[in-house]
Amino acid sequence: MREVQGRVVVIGAGVAGLAAAHRLLERGARVTVLEASGRVGGKLLPGEVAGARVDLGAESMLDRRPEAVALARAVGLADRLQPPATAAASLWTRGALRPFPKGHVMGVPGTASALAGVLSEEGLARIEQDAELPRTEVGDDVAVGEYVAERLGREVVDRLLEPMLGGVYAGDAYRISMRSAVPQLFQVARTHTSLTEGVRELQARAAAAQGQTGPVFMGIRGGIGTLPLAVADSVRARGGEILTRTPVRELRRTPEGGWQVVSGEREWRADAVVVAAPTPVAARLLRAEAPGAAAELDAVEYASMALVTLAYRRGETALPDGSGFLVPPVDGHTIKASTFASQKWGWIADENPDLVVLRTSVGRYGETEILRRDDSELVEVSRRDLKAATGLDAAPVATRVTRWDDGLPQYPVGHHARVARIREHVARLPGLAVCGAAYDGVGIPACIASAQAAADQIHGDLRGVQELTAHPVQSLHGGAGE
Repeated sequence: MREVQGRVVVIGAGVAGLAAAHRLLERGARVTVLEASGRVGGKLLPGEVAGARVDLGAESMLDRRPEAVALARAVGLADRLQPPATAAASLWTRGALRPFPKGHVMGVPGTASALAGVLSEEGLARIEQDAELPRTEVGDDVAVGEYVAERLGREVVDRLLEPMLGGVYAGDAYRISMRSAVPQLFQVARTHTSLTEGVRELQARAAAAQGQTGPVFMGIRGGIGTLPLAVADSVRARGGEILTRTPVRELRRTPEGGWQVVSGEREWRADAVVVAAPTPVAARLLRAEAPGAAAELDAVEYASMALVTLAYRRGETALPDGSGFLVPPVDGHTIKASTFASQKWGWIADENPDLVVLRTSVGRYGETEILRRDDSELVEVSRRDLKAATGLDAAPVATRVTRWDDGLPQYPVGHHARVARIREHVARLPGLAVCGAAYDGVGIPACIASAQAAADQIHGDLRGVQELTAHPVQSLHGGAGE
């Protein structure tokens, strides 16, 4: 693998861009990161409510993949890594909070009995038919909701799969690609006639796997939003430059085969460029030099959502045990999940013994009306749903609404093929790579894996890109309110 000694410009300072910069510096490049907004971190955002430190974006990262936790350790956060204090989540459905079922893979059960109490008797009986049904062909890709409904019935999709996938993608299970979003299940669908039999095999394999006894998810004392800040500090300590409020206006090839990056009146000459920006920005920047890639990037859709963070006096608040709850859309409520942050994360409770912090999330793909409401209305509808679900009727001492407009890229059927086409177009231009949540998975480990593969591609090593294109990183749900 050749070393790049020249300058690499990284466009975008979300966790993917920062991870790419960190990897490039390890390989000996001189790195400049350009970020349009006034801060680093993208969808990872530390904040506070009523003086309590909280996350205002993603709040946990998968520990069963190495990338995110390894990067946190590499930038000095090893002693702040903490698993959730509880991972016991609930499902608010059929008028009550019910323990979230066990014995499933992203909401798809291995046996009907795993969903007893959540599904109707008819729904449980429909799962049993899976063993008798003829094979369902999935071809090159299929919508995960469509496939699971055909095998197990719509109740499984509407009551389990939808809230799980809605929490990860803010999407519609009947549109989301099984190959890209739930690759484990896609492999099962290709190799097994019975879905439940394949799920049981996946569960047995996971149980037998070595090193799978630790927590599924990991947090950071002070919030996951501190991860990009620590990575940025490490980038600067290694000699990298990070410039915020520096939107890139133009990206051009130079006659010498390098790149010219233009922001306002400033220009940078670079030997290579990593584009780690959301796809609308990436499409605009690549339109002149890679029109095929730009056209594909333009087709990527996004969903918007909002997080409502609420702080209560502990003496006035009694919540059910556990980390929170998910909400199936079919039940007709406004919020799609709630995290009991003070119960899920021990460090929040330790730092704020007199407060109880929780949050709700609202907004799925295609739901635009709810997000047009002002902040006070989102707080009120959250309080109304929380009261109905948990009985919580106290007035919060402080609230905060964080809106993530076009925050989550959607992975429809055929997404893997689109990503392969984008990378094929990009590969024709030496010294160019792309990375981020729109390609190989929306979770933090997926974004970091995408970034590291892009940095390695700049160095002439295509193994990471090829592996991710063939095998996207599954982004799991962290229990409630992700």
